[in-house]
This record gives sequence, structure tokens and C-alpha cells, in this order.
Amino acid sequence: MSFNELNSVENYIIKQLTGVNLNANEVSEDAVLYGRFWQYKSPQELQRSTNEVLIESDLKAALIRLNPAITKNPDLADEVIYKLRAILISVHQVGLVRANEEFFKWLQGDKTMPFGENNRHVPVRLIDFEELKNNDFIATTQFRIHHRETKIPDVVLFINGIPVVIGEAKTPIRPSVSWLDGAHEVHDIYENAVSQLFVPNVFSFATEGKELYYGAIRTPLDYWAPWRLENDEDAIAKRLGLGEVGKELSDLLHPKRVLDILQNFSLFTTNKKKQRIKIIPRFQQYEGANKIVDRVKEGKIKKGLLWHFQGSGKSLLMVFAAQKLRREKDLKSPTVIVLVDRTDLDTQITGTFNAADISNVETTDNIKQLQTLLENDTRKIIISMIFKFRDAKPNMNTRENIIVLVDEAHRTQEGDLGRQMRAALPNAFLFGLTGTPVNKADKNTFWAFGAEEDEGGYMSRYTFHDSIRDNATLPLHFEPRLVDVHVDKETLDKAFAEFKESTALTDEEADALNKKSAKMAAFLKSPERVAKIGKDIATHFKEKVAPHGFKAMIVTPDRYACVQYKEELDKYFPVEASRVVFSTSANDKLDFKQKWGIDKGQQEKIVDEFNDALSDLQFIIVTAKLLTGFDAPILQTMYLDKSIKDHTLLQAICRTNRLYPEKSFGRIVDYFGVFDDAAKALQFDEESIQTVISNLSELRDKLPKTMKETLSHFIGVDRTLDGFEGLEAAQNAIHNNDKKDAFAKDYKYLSKLWESLSPDTILNLYQEDYKWLSQVFESVRPAADNIGKLLWFSLGAETTKLIHENVHVGEVHHLDEFILDADVIEDIFNNPDPKSAKKLEKLLIKRFKKNAGNPKFKSLSERLEELRDQAEQGLITSIEFVKELCKLAKETVEAEKELEELLIEKTPKAALTELFIELKTDKTPAVVERIVEDIDAIVRIVRFDGWQKTSSGEREVQKSLRKALLKYKLHKDQILFERAYAYIKEYY
Repeated sequence: MSFNELNSVENYIIKQLTGVNLNANEVSEDAVLYGRFWQYKSPQELQRSTNEVLIESDLKAALIRLNPAITKNPDLADEVIYKLRAILISVHQVGLVRANEEFFKWLQGDKTMPFGENNRHVPVRLIDFEELKNNDFIATTQFRIHHRETKIPDVVLFINGIPVVIGEAKTPIRPSVSWLDGAHEVHDIYENAVSQLFVPNVFSFATEGKELYYGAIRTPLDYWAPWRLENDEDAIAKRLGLGEVGKELSDLLHPKRVLDILQNFSLFTTNKKKQRIKIIPRFQQYEGANKIVDRVKEGKIKKGLLWHFQGSGKSLLMVFAAQKLRREKDLKSPTVIVLVDRTDLDTQITGTFNAADISNVETTDNIKQLQTLLENDTRKIIISMIFKFRDAKPNMNTRENIIVLVDEAHRTQEGDLGRQMRAALPNAFLFGLTGTPVNKADKNTFWAFGAEEDEGGYMSRYTFHDSIRDNATLPLHFEPRLVDVHVDKETLDKAFAEFKESTALTDEEADALNKKSAKMAAFLKSPERVAKIGKDIATHFKEKVAPHGFKAMIVTPDRYACVQYKEELDKYFPVEASRVVFSTSANDKLDFKQKWGIDKGQQEKIVDEFNDALSDLQFIIVTAKLLTGFDAPILQTMYLDKSIKDHTLLQAICRTNRLYPEKSFGRIVDYFGVFDDAAKALQFDEESIQTVISNLSELRDKLPKTMKETLSHFIGVDRTLDGFEGLEAAQNAIHNNDKKDAFAKDYKYLSKLWESLSPDTILNLYQEDYKWLSQVFESVRPAADNIGKLLWFSLGAETTKLIHENVHVGEVHHLDEFILDADVIEDIFNNPDPKSAKKLEKLLIKRFKKNAGNPKFKSLSERLEELRDQAEQGLITSIEFVKELCKLAKETVEAEKELEELLIEKTPKAALTELFIELKTDKTPAVVERIVEDIDAIVRIVRFDGWQKTSSGEREVQKSLRKALLKYKLHKDQILFERAYAYIKEYY
């Protein structure tokens, strides 16, 4: 099969799912491979009009088939369909996530209707989750849907007439086109233009045939994830082209998988900004949670150890597992106990469960309470702390359907907690989750959780390299600073020996340890040393962290050092820029407690403020608190001045590895000397851990070679040439798409290096070359916003600053002087001069970008891309190119004139007047003009820029509209309200 025609990937998807080869119009005989679940229907065969989301005939048939009450009275199916239509229509008022959440209650079978005897409420089933054969699975392509605009997604999958999966296929017509371009189309265009189509959506996917990525509604593209198969030996073959993505496709889109994600792995939660969001699992969370559930259902092996690297989403894995275990009918309402290892982790886990609205969750503070719950045979999700089991009595509950999920399981080796847990719950299932690998020496941990049947002792592994590959976490770099303040090697070895690694110390224990080692404490906290480090932190932060909008954490030897660092930082930053976070105890002096003590509520406020990008708080200063279980994606740099190693060190440094916009790595600035011997600091059997963190100086060594490779695309080009000629010479060196994309790939790596090292003095040597390359990169970026998003990325803060400091090449910004009108176009047409044509081409690109959302300009932009491709491949002469370009320019001028006239005609008031006249009935008041005046006046008072993107803005405008309609007794006309609101959203 040839994969160079435009629809190749789309047809490949359909063949994988249904066995139908659309290229040859034949059906594959391999029924085993395709399972014959998905049936292909062309868009013309679907019984629907273009503005209908549901295939109502299929849905009605399923309702009659799956619900005995509706089987008896098929007309009742219409009542359900009316309810579902109302949710689809409501999307413009309540927003996509809330509409999706409401529709999911119907999809999951949680809704009832009074269809039973004597109007008794009975559950309504839209889907049969038990018996797949009782459902209709339809796959279609080029699905035309019209609401305010017409859109045509490539692939849509229906279950019982409900569109549950949307897919966008991109054929790599140029090397830079990737899954990201398809995902951009789904997330940024379709979800906004035809949002009703996404109200029943389980997830969407995008592929260019090499990689398959998927995401839930409103999931930012950075958080779309790859779907992988566990132990897939074909990973290398997959890199070679199209054939291999089929395995992932068949696996992710198998009806069983889609329905499992719909029923058990879709969470609706509230984020820090109080916005409702939807979360679906990454593949390692899905696979890990299902392994736990399957092992419990089989009932043979009573334990399991899961190692998923720090930051890859263990809290959510536990939520998914707990939720699915509670829903499993075979387990007869089990008790799920989630055990955490300290109070701040408790807050994070409890917060994750609460924010996701998981029902029947109970938190216990002491063993007595836990014991009472277990003795009373409570069937809920119980969250407690590992250390409560120190006082547990044997045989607290001997029931078999108790499942214990232990977070940071390596801690259980202390005091033999694993054995105490097993004695207290002799027949329970014990699963240990850890973000750091467990050393073979930790025999207690393996005894408690590692099953002999599991290879290497782990039932599920998701390593550091896996998480970096999948962009689930970021790489970590360390930067040794002020080597003269590092602790000498002999003292360091002694410190590591004294530090009991078996547990992370509490704040008070850290103080006690420092008292023990008085000599070291005196050295670490000497005022001269702290002053020197404080000044260096201020310099480093202002140069390397603040310009990118990130924040930092300072880790100090003990609580008194926290105070020292706070006082030092106040010399360089406002007082509100830093806060200390530690516990105080009954033994502390009153004035110390009053000045520095904070309670749980205050700590939560500080953490929320730290996570808020707009707040003044830039630093959190800690000694033991917040080193584990603290999730702040905005934290990019940790200033480390404390003796920690192994598990605690790995957990601590991984505070910086969470994903955040524009963040490409986490940084550890080492003042203590922990990484002077990285191998000693991270002693694990698992060798891959040695490569978890790399020295920033290694990046410095890579810069010369990377610069040389990137410049090699322009051999023979005079980089001293100023003006447009200099830029044109560079563009001619990379004159076709393959060369442009090869350059973009090298430049992308160079740019990451540059942003990471900035403002290192080594960059001064290469500044002119880098500036030149950056301007070339900007000038050849594709015109259309949805081409090559993975390679043609947005430039980082330092690079942008550098470009705009002193533009001496290309003078791209002077293009506006080149007026686009009929005479100019005519002149170029009659005198085809390459320089003028180049200017005209640049100007057209600028115009197309300005009107990116307009279908007419999008089509003109695509024609320009085709024209450029033809010229690059030598299919047309340069004169033909100029003449075709002029034709395009004429059409662009015409399109702009039409748009201008339309905008003059369609003022907001004109649009509303048109609407009211269209919907006018005998009951509508005659004075349409006055109604429009009132609506216009009241909406203008409450609207603000970007109001359509905020729930409060939408709410205020809807309220104002209702108020205006109430005056004329039109407030009950729902169709009028919805249409008027849609117009207001578009024109105000």
C-alpha cells in the first residue's frame, strides 16, 4: 500500500479497526485481527443531518434493546434523547467540561427515569458494558458537522449512535508534520468551533502514522500522552514508519479499552484555579491500576510492588485503582485502604481523592479510628498513615476483600511495618507503590510487597527513562556553585553515615542531627557562608530563573538555618518574596513559635500562593517539610544545602521535574557538595538511577558541536550580509521543505541548550551566530499555524529577547512599508522580479496569519504552501511562480475587502437585529430596535476582553441577557436566548 496520498493514514486507521481497505474498496478476511467490532460506514450511510451530533436512529434502537421498560414502550426512548439533546445544547452556557461530565452520568448508567411501575425510577442504560456484542460500534471518516462553522474531523467512532472518539490523521507531506498538528486541530479548532460534538467524548487521538497520542477534552497539548504497549519489542521498528502504529491503534481503540476508560478511568476534578477539568490516565497509570485490579480478582497472589518513577502520577494511579476496585461487582463491595507515609503526603493524596469527587472516602487520624472502621467492617476507601500500624493489633480484620495500597512503600522497612500490617490484616491484598527503586538490601519491603512470580520483584515498572521518553516528567540537571563552600569529602562521608536513610527526617529530627554534629553545623551555618550563598542565590535566581517565570525552593540543614536564609534573602528581595515552611514543637521558645510557626491551613495557603504564577512569593525555604509529596509544577530550581541521599535525595530533587509551560528541565543548584560524588549520593541497585541527574557543565561541552552542526546547513552563505539580501541567501540554502525541517530539528536542540545555559559567559562566543540562526528560523517558519508544530516551536524567552535587542539581519519588521494593492500587484506581474516576489510572499504570509481563523484565508494559505512546494520541486518556472503569486495576492485583496464590508455590515447590533427579525413571531414586541438597544447597552457594561473564556464572564453576560429579555417577557423563549447568546459571544 502506498502511503503518499493525502488520505493514507486515515484509511490505514480504518483498515486496522474494521478490516475495510478504502484504497481498494475491499474487506480483509482477517477477522481475528480486527475482531469485527468496529463496522465501517461512509458518512453518506449515517442517518443524520450535518448539524446533528447523535445518530438518533442507532441510539433509539440501543435504548429499546438495553432497557426492558423502553422495550415495552419504545416511545420512552424519545424522552431520553430529549434529555441528551438538552445537554448537547447547554455546552455554550455551562462549558464543555461540565457538559461532558453531565453526559458521562448517562453514559456510565448512573441516571434514572420514571419508567418503572407506578412511575418508579429505574436506571437507563445507553451502553452494555458487560456484553460487548449488544452494542453497535461504527467507524466513519470525513464526518461533516456544522454548528457555527462546518468542520470535518477525519475519523469518528460511535457506540450506539454516540460519538465517543474523535481522531485526526496527518499524512507527513513534509517531515515536520506530526501528531501534534492533528492534536492542535482537535483541541484548538474543533473543540471550540463544534463543541457539541465533544460533549459525549471519551478521548480524542492524533497520529501521523509514526506516533499515536491521545488526550481528553480541554487537555492542553503538552499533556497529551503516547499510548504504548507494555514490553513492546517492536519499539525500534516503529521508528521506521507507518506499519507499526497499528498495534497501538488496535489496542487503544479496542471497544473494551474505550469502555473501560469511559467507565473506570475518567475523572472530573477541580484544579488550583477552581476550574473544572477532565483527567484520563496515561498508559502506565492505566496498566498499573488494571494489574492491581486483575491480581485482586484472580485472588491467587496477595501482593505486588509497583515502581513508577517520581512525578509520573502515582497519586492518580491509586485513585483509578481504588475507584475500579470499588466498582467491581465480583469483589462484593471491598474496603480499599490507602496508606501514606507522612502528614504532608496525606494532604496531597486526600486532596487528589476529594478534588476528583470520589465517593465514600474516609480519612483517619489514629489507629483507634482505623481499628474501629475495620472492626465495624466499613466498606469504603479509607486513607490513613503507615505509621499508625505500629500500634495495630493482630487480626484487626480477616476479610479477604480488603486491598491496601501503600504509597512510598520503601519506608515500610523501618520498624518492620510490613510484617505488622500483614499480621493485622492477614488475608488482605498488599500493594506497595514507590517512586524510587527498592534496593535488594531492603528485604522487608520485598518481603511485604514483592511477589516471587514477578520478574525482578516488580509487578509494574515505569522507569526514569520511560517517563522522560513519554514527556511525563522533565530531565534533571545539577549545577555545582561556590565549590569553596562545599563540605569536604571526609566530613561528607561522616554526615551520610549519621543520616539514617531509612526514613525522611522530620523538622525536629533534622535539628537534633545537626546538634549531634556540632562541628559541621557550625561550618554550615557560619554567617559568612550563609551570606555568600544568599548573595549567589539572588544573582542566580535573577539571571536564570525569574526571566522564565519559574520559582525556587531552598533546602537548608535545619530550622534555624531556614531563618538565616530568609533573613539573608530579604536583603535582595521584598519580604513577601520568600516564606519559611517548617513545624514548631512544644519545646520551642515562645517568640520562635510566634514568629515562624504555621499551622496546616497556613501551609496550604502558602503552597497555593507559590503555585500562583502571578503571586509575589518566589521562594519556599524548607528543611524537611515539602521534600516529599509536594507538587508545584512552577518550581524549577532547588538550591540544596543539606546532607541527603538515596530515596530522600531522589524524592527531593524530583520536586523540580514536573511539566510546566516553557519549562524544559528541573535544576538542582548544589552548595553542599551532595553531587560531588553523584554515584555515592544515589546508591541504588537499579543502574539507570545513576543517569537521573546530569551536570549542566556537560551541556556546556555540547554547545560548540551543536552550533557547528546547525550552521552546516548554510555553508557558503555570507553571514555578515545585512538587510533582506542576507536573509534571502540563508533561505535559498534551505530552499525545500526537507532542508528547512532538517535545519529546524538541529536548531530546536541548539535553542534548548541555549535557554538552559543562559546567561553563561560561554554564550558570548556564539551570540552573533545564534542570533543570526534564530532570525533565519523565524523567517522560514511555515505560514499556516497548524503545520509542523512539533518542530517549528515558539522561541524561548532568552532567544526572543536576543532577537529583539538589535535586529540587524533581514529587517523582517519593515514589511509593512510594502503596500498590498492592485497597482503594486500589477507591477510585479508585468515585471517578475524575484526580490519583489519574495517581499510579496512574506506579506501574504503575514496577512494569512492575521486572519488565521477565517476558512477563506486558510484556503489561500494552503494554496500558497502548494505553490511554494511546486516551485521548490522545480515543477514550475520562477516566472510562473511570480504570476501565480500575483493571482493569489489579488484574491487576498478581494477577500480582505469582502471581510471589511462584512464587518461594517455586521456590527454587533446589526447582527442581533437580523436575528430578532428572523425569529420574530406575532407575540414578539414590535420594537425590535429597542430590544436590541437594551441588550447592547446592558451587555457592553458587563463584558470585558476575553470574557468568553471565563465562567464568570459567561455567567454575567447570560444574566444580563436574561434581564434584558425579561423586560419584554421573552425570557422563557429558550431558542431565542441561545441564539442571541451565541451571537453575543461571537460579536462582543
